[in-house]
Amino acid sequence: MLKSDKWIRRMCLERQMIVPFTERTEGDGRISFGLSSYGYDIRLSDEYKVFAGAPGAVLDPKAFDRAACAEHKGPFCLIPPNSFALGRSLERFSIPRSVLCLCLGKSTYARCGIIVNVTPLEPGWTGHLTMEISNTAPVPAKVYSGEGIAQLVFLEADEACETSYADRRGLYQAQEGIVLPRVIPPKP
Repeated sequence: MLKSDKWIRRMCLERQMIVPFTERTEGDGRISFGLSSYGYDIRLSDEYKVFAGAPGAVLDPKAFDRAACAEHKGPFCLIPPNSFALGRSLERFSIPRSVLCLCLGKSTYARCGIIVNVTPLEPGWTGHLTMEISNTAPVPAKVYSGEGIAQLVFLEADEACETSYADRRGLYQAQEGIVLPRVIPPKP
C-alpha cells in the first residue's frame, strides 16, 4: 500500500528512516525537497563522478575503469551533453523490512532533459543513495547540490519479507559516498 505523509513522518521521527529529515516541502528559490503528500523529495550532496566519453572507452560493470569519470565537488555540477554523472543523496536511509521505495526524477529537471535513474530501495537496505543523472540534451545541463533531485514513493507490504537486502548482504548495503558498479565475485 502507498504510504502517506503521516506514515513517512512517523517512520522518520521514530525510526530515523531518513536522516536528515525535512518535515515539509522546502523551496524558496531552490528546487524543492522534503516531505510531500505521498512521498519524500531527496536532495543531492555536493559530490559527483562525471563521465565524459573518451574515444574507444567502454563502461563495463564487471571491470569498471575508474579513469572513466572525473570527481567533482561543489555547489552545482555541469553534466556534458548526452552524458551522465553519478551523484549521491544528501540523506541517509534505513528502509524497514516491510517497505520498498521507488525513486522517480523530479519534473523540474525532466523538463530540462535530465533523467534520474535509481533502482528500488529494498527492504532492509541502509546507506546513501547513489543515483545516475543523465543529460539527454545536446548542451551541458546543470544540477544543484543541496536541492531536490528525485522523489521517493514508499510501499509497505502486509508482512515483512522473509529475506531482506541486509540478510542477503547485498553489494551496496551501508554504502557511503558514491559507489561505482560491483558484481558478486566468482566462487573459487
